Amino acid sequence: MNSTTSTGGIKPKHQRLVLLVIALVALIGAGLLAAYALSNQASYFYVPADLVKVPPEQGRAIRLGGMVEKGSLKTRPDGITIDFVVGDGKARVPVRYTGITPDLFVEGSGVVAEGRMEGNVFVADNLLAKHDENYVPRQMGDMSAEQIKQVVAETK
Repeated sequence: MNSTTSTGGIKPKHQRLVLLVIALVALIGAGLLAAYALSNQASYFYVPADLVKVPPEQGRAIRLGGMVEKGSLKTRPDGITIDFVVGDGKARVPVRYTGITPDLFVEGSGVVAEGRMEGNVFVADNLLAKHDENYVPRQMGDMSAEQIKQVVAETK
């Protein structure tokens, strides 16, 4: 009696080994493809001092975080493009953004801008406004601290 199967003469033991090797190669290929895709989409985080000291290559996707300097916010005539300066106390970086700004975006607040360097200007594609630890929603702005605690306790 012959110990081969009807699949072209490969023993079941060798057939399992071939399937295992194919699955392993496919898994490694998928991992390498995912790593390549992530490396192209990763954006590094910089503060102004780091950006000035060691600037990234032009056009590379990065994130810039810092404080919007007071008096630096200017709206262009088109009404949707703004220029402002992000600083960290050590360095300053001019930023240009076209679009609708987040509600919390004001001078003196924290911001994380996603975009790229074009010359000496950071061109932002997206703005993420940050609030401080004393943030109170607009609806609660006129309430006393005691009233806010009462509202929070009622919602629990």
